[in-house]
Amino acid sequence: MSKVYLVGAGPGDPELIAVKGRRVLESADVVLFDDAVPAALLALAPAQAERICAQGEICATLIDCARRASTVVRLMAGDPFLFGSGGQEVEALAEAGVPFEIVPGHAAGAIGREPLSGQRIVVTRSSGQVGALASRLEALGAAAIEMPTIEIQPAADYGPLDRAIAQLASYDWLIFTSANGVRAFVERMDRSAADLRSLRARICAIGPATRAAIEALHLKVDLMGTEYAAEGLLKAFESHPLEGARILLPRAAVARDLVPAELRRRGAQVCVVEAYRTALPQDAAARAREIFGGGRKPDWIAFTSSSTVRNFVSVAGAEALVGVRVASIGPITTRTARDLGIEVAVEAREFTIDGLVEALHLAQNRDRL
Repeated sequence: MSKVYLVGAGPGDPELIAVKGRRVLESADVVLFDDAVPAALLALAPAQAERICAQGEICATLIDCARRASTVVRLMAGDPFLFGSGGQEVEALAEAGVPFEIVPGHAAGAIGREPLSGQRIVVTRSSGQVGALASRLEALGAAAIEMPTIEIQPAADYGPLDRAIAQLASYDWLIFTSANGVRAFVERMDRSAADLRSLRARICAIGPATRAAIEALHLKVDLMGTEYAAEGLLKAFESHPLEGARILLPRAAVARDLVPAELRRRGAQVCVVEAYRTALPQDAAARAREIFGGGRKPDWIAFTSSSTVRNFVSVAGAEALVGVRVASIGPITTRTARDLGIEVAVEAREFTIDGLVEALHLAQNRDRL
């Protein structure tokens, strides 16, 4: 089976790349490299290895390489997650089911090498997504504790989505507000008589992780929000006339109504269909007792959505987080936490998993200083 290695090239000196990074580079079939990577490092790959400069739809290119080669090395300057695009690429690999491994590297000018060393961080994403974030935290030295507080489930009724897919050619815009929505939509399309040839609509993604999931299908994204939240998505539509436009929005069963309501106010015909739903995992309460019930508490808990906060409180209570610092992916999640009596220590400046990791990293740097 093919495998992708996300390798940090370090500050540029070939002698400073990690031993494991050098070893996998020397056995690579394909090397997808940043243009900042020095030629001396690329020379470590076998002469017959394919070398591709990373540009354009990097996530889609990476997945394509993984499907046709045994060992793929994604070589990045510095470290994949400190200042690179490794987060988005890991998200795309995880969504596509491609095995991957992270090989950290020293970043020039970065404070510390393992910046999260010794920190115990609880990760609350769904079981299918928690591993990607946990791997990134562990690559920075943290001990990631997996505690999924949401579970992705099939839609209660696929009838509306199936009918929308059958009429796909009639829509002007197709909006995705999560990578889960992309996956659920495509899986349902695969069961239908339609395929992507029916798609004439322009495509909008709420943020980079969703965009990566779309690009993995070799589709172009025409519009993306700048703030990676509903408000940012609506702002991106400000320059587009929507009067009479037909818009398809496949999403979770329970979601904020801000986007469809505002698009309808601007004159669009919006078809909102349930593509999947989220639920509380059956073992969430037992897992909460195991982690927070006694002994040493974790140092941090990372919340990636309002649902992860609400579900955590429903099984553990806000009081379980006394003495635990809270990291939030963005202002909506932060507002939910504070409404439930939870103080948020840090909030991502960019409302993505990359932004969340960066916020934790910066918080630890401040503590050390």
